[in-house]
Amino acid sequence: MTMTDPIADMLTRLRNAQTAGHETVSMPTSKKLVEIARIMDQEGYIAGFEVIDGDPRGQLELTLKYGPKKEKHIRGIKRISKPGLRIYAGKDDLPRVLGGLGTAIISTSKGVMTDRDARKIGIGGEVIAYIW
Repeated sequence: MTMTDPIADMLTRLRNAQTAGHETVSMPTSKKLVEIARIMDQEGYIAGFEVIDGDPRGQLELTLKYGPKKEKHIRGIKRISKPGLRIYAGKDDLPRVLGGLGTAIISTSKGVMTDRDARKIGIGGEVIAYIW
């Protein structure tokens, strides 16, 4: 069965696993999901990720990150550009999440990157998600 929006599925699985207090969460993998996981790891929202090869399709396993008293590191996560309504931002219109405290994930012609990196390079693209 094909999935309409694998990015929204990834974000929902992550949100649900963190609410339930799980250590890890797994999902079917793709190149774009691995890039989004790399950005979340680089920005410190998750503890790590691993791609597990499988026969029909591999699995992406994210290791969640919690504080000393089981506080969530991801306060909120929201899908912005959807299959039915794509949202694009030019280099001058890149969003700032919570005044720069959060991260916007942008898909550009140079690859998937954060809003800060895209602003530094001077390139716009599709706004995938907000994380704070």
